[in-house]
Amino acid sequence: MSTPRTVRVAVIGSGPAGWTAAIYAARASLNPVVIAGIQPGGQLTITTDVENYPGFAETIQGPWLMEQMQAQAEHVGTEVVHDIVTRADLSSRPFRLTLDSGTEILAETVIISTGAQAKWLGLDSEAKYQGFGVSACATCDGFFYRGKDVVVVGGGNTAVEEALFLTNFAQSVTVVHRRDEFRAEKILQDRLFAHPKIKVIWNHQVEEIVGVVDGVARNVTGVRLKNVLDGSSQAIAADGVFIAIGHAPSSELFAGQLETKAGGYLVVKPGTTATAVEGVYAAGDVTDDVYRQAVTAAGMGCMAALEAARFLAEQDHKAAGHPISHAEVEKIGVW
Repeated sequence: MSTPRTVRVAVIGSGPAGWTAAIYAARASLNPVVIAGIQPGGQLTITTDVENYPGFAETIQGPWLMEQMQAQAEHVGTEVVHDIVTRADLSSRPFRLTLDSGTEILAETVIISTGAQAKWLGLDSEAKYQGFGVSACATCDGFFYRGKDVVVVGGGNTAVEEALFLTNFAQSVTVVHRRDEFRAEKILQDRLFAHPKIKVIWNHQVEEIVGVVDGVARNVTGVRLKNVLDGSSQAIAADGVFIAIGHAPSSELFAGQLETKAGGYLVVKPGTTATAVEGVYAAGDVTDDVYRQAVTAAGMGCMAALEAARFLAEQDHKAAGHPISHAEVEKIGVW
């Protein structure tokens, strides 16, 4: 094993939060290192058309957007390590990160931007049509189904919220749930049941997503459902299928070291990206169980880098033996 190297800022993850954090840290001359992880670019690498990221009048492709973010991060001085963090010791600074290759990194600050993964049904046909009629984000893709018929799969808050949102675009929304009642909050259920565009199919699960393939083009045409009570099947037509059975944040690496909330999302101090461990920050979907958008993840990445830079400036100030704190110096304007 090689001798551990020390870095000022280590960014774990390479989605919108990670690349944005790296850009800001690099511009602060902190020479950040991004450990790209198992899926460089995060969830946007499996997203085709993106219309809701500011700055682009025309539809762009998710993978292209991630390539551009990486190129910008590298242009301003970010080092990218194509490896996976297998162990993170946050018990003391510098924090020790062990990579799959055996490399060890000692980081003065760590920005966690490992993201989250949508939960999927696990069907072959689901994977086949991801990005071609199958989605896990109504906010991202609902616009493409204006005047069309869509199916939402699930029975919790996520599913009901997605269904209600889709009524802004779709001609009809069919919610398929494997049970005979929702787990969603009562007020959300009331809104759903009262909406004329929405109907519910109880006690059914999706057996197969049906579509057509013409060369490289694909599109969903419907779903085949199975009744969980009697085993009977039925087919319904649909132009799109939204899987809304939840998300799983990629926070397992930090279990027992950082506080988590329901679902495993990392807890940060309100209004910041700071965790309870000084020098450790969390940005993007690994901490965000509400918005889960590329633009909000990027915003949090910016916040994390600025907070890390301020923290390191304070540490440098102390190390230099100045009699008053960095924060006090800033207040009187002599820093």
